[in-house]
Amino acid sequence: MNPTRSRTLRGALVALAAGSLVLTGCSGGSDSGSKSEESAKDKEAAKAQSAAVEYGDAAASKGPAKAVEGAKEGGTIRVYQEDDFSHLDPGQIYVSDAGQLAGLIHRGLTTYTQAEDGSLTVVGDLATDSGKQSDGGKTWTYTLKDGITDEEGDPITSKDVRHTIERLYAKHITDGPTYIQQWLSGGPGYREALPDGPYEGKHLPDSVLETPDEKTIVFHFETAQPDLPQALAMPGYSVVPEEDDTKAKYDQKPVALGPYKIAEFKPGKSMKLVKNTEWNAETDPARHQYVDGWNITFNHSRADQTERILADRGESANAVQLSGSVDSTKIKQVIEEADDRTIKGYQPYVWQLNMNMDRLKDKKVRDAITYALPNAQILRPDGGSYAGEPAGGLLAPTLPGYEEGYDPYGKLDKPNGDIEKAKQLLKEAGKEGMKLTYAYANVPHRQKQAVIIETALEKAGFDVQKKDIDQATWYEQVGKVKNGLDIYMTGWGQDWPSASTVIPPVYDGDQIADGASNYSHINDKHVNSEIDRISRIQDPEEATKEWVELHKYIVEKVNPAAPLYFTKQLQIYGSNVGGARYSTVKSYIDLTQLYLKK
Repeated sequence: MNPTRSRTLRGALVALAAGSLVLTGCSGGSDSGSKSEESAKDKEAAKAQSAAVEYGDAAASKGPAKAVEGAKEGGTIRVYQEDDFSHLDPGQIYVSDAGQLAGLIHRGLTTYTQAEDGSLTVVGDLATDSGKQSDGGKTWTYTLKDGITDEEGDPITSKDVRHTIERLYAKHITDGPTYIQQWLSGGPGYREALPDGPYEGKHLPDSVLETPDEKTIVFHFETAQPDLPQALAMPGYSVVPEEDDTKAKYDQKPVALGPYKIAEFKPGKSMKLVKNTEWNAETDPARHQYVDGWNITFNHSRADQTERILADRGESANAVQLSGSVDSTKIKQVIEEADDRTIKGYQPYVWQLNMNMDRLKDKKVRDAITYALPNAQILRPDGGSYAGEPAGGLLAPTLPGYEEGYDPYGKLDKPNGDIEKAKQLLKEAGKEGMKLTYAYANVPHRQKQAVIIETALEKAGFDVQKKDIDQATWYEQVGKVKNGLDIYMTGWGQDWPSASTVIPPVYDGDQIADGASNYSHINDKHVNSEIDRISRIQDPEEATKEWVELHKYIVEKVNPAAPLYFTKQLQIYGSNVGGARYSTVKSYIDLTQLYLKK
């Protein structure tokens, strides 16, 4: 799920160019004791996020969800949101703002439940369990629970699930995840299998997707797909009832299966959710319906969100940030005055400076750029030590196989960069004075980062030509193969705890295309062949070991992108809000657990 375009782009969570979904905070500096304590807690939480996900049986998939201690019924939660939701149609949802909303209004075959330590179990949501596999993992069978209806009271059948999958092949679906479509229909060209979706009366053959009766759905894959239960838990695979599907118009008025439904929506201004009276708690193992509704208004900057909720007056006492973060200028104040009203945790994102390998072909030049960057300084405008930490590699602490201290370019030992090393490499390459076209998003913290990066690269001997790009079209611009740029930042995170949702979408040469997620245009034969080989390994532990080795090769032998920093999340909520916790699935506050104390 990507943070604001997230079309996380075709494979994993992409963090918004402006960083709206990534924590921002105060300037860095030496850690105090309390900071060190928080950092240790964060690392423990990250380990829980990186743990192997359990697959739940029928007993684990039954509702109702475990009660939240002290929870009360009633009231309306107030939400201050920066921008309107990127999408409402599940098939188009891949960014985190819409992903947060999806947890309230949409449901799919599977979902996650979260233990107190943050560890996760995939359970049946609309299905009776997380799935039954056969044929060595090539076939997965799901059975629908009894009593599942949409907001209009119409029962959900296997026909609706089939329709949900098949509509993702249609041309109007452009921004959602594509894992399952590619697994079913042979890779990136999957649309050819059903170019009009199901709208012209055609369907995928039963040998691919089968619905033998109203309750049963069977997926048939050419190769084993052990991660299917986790893929199905993504908001992008939530069910769209066939009778209610209005194609492209569904993005403005979806039908709810979750505990809440949309009562009023004024695009760009506001949205009101009320209880979905057709939702049956007995079928839902993960969600609650404690409050009567949600009042969401847009156009609240992070600073405005923070100030309102920190003040804790009137309706702000009932308020939460949905996908916003504490403003960088307010973090210290929030920690000092309202630490007990915050949720914190590692996000899955790694921010990196992509080096366009179509233009920067000399590895010594790419290495010089990497050594020159002062990671700790670059982090400061995005929140400093409260907001994240300098990264030595391209895998986040939330991923299985993450190696703490991995630092081939000395970004941890020398967080302010190594200018002399950069100068030496640039001289060896014969590129002193080389021009670099550097693009950045035209929002305040990216502008500040641009000055820091420009200064460091100029000291190393580069001639930096800066180019600002509107944040709203950031990924559209840098996502073009012929983008005319040399270096530019992006953020990426896992869709679930596996490097298979990071390395293939971002570093596979087959993913070089306009709108795809290989932003550095790396096309290395060894990397490509290893991705193909490791993707076929069925043992998760063995696959993790191989992904880690490939990650090291990418970072050390190719260096397509300079690692900058890992991000942490910090959100604030009102004093009358109960049940607040950090969601290790969403990397934001867990909306499904909230209630109002009075």
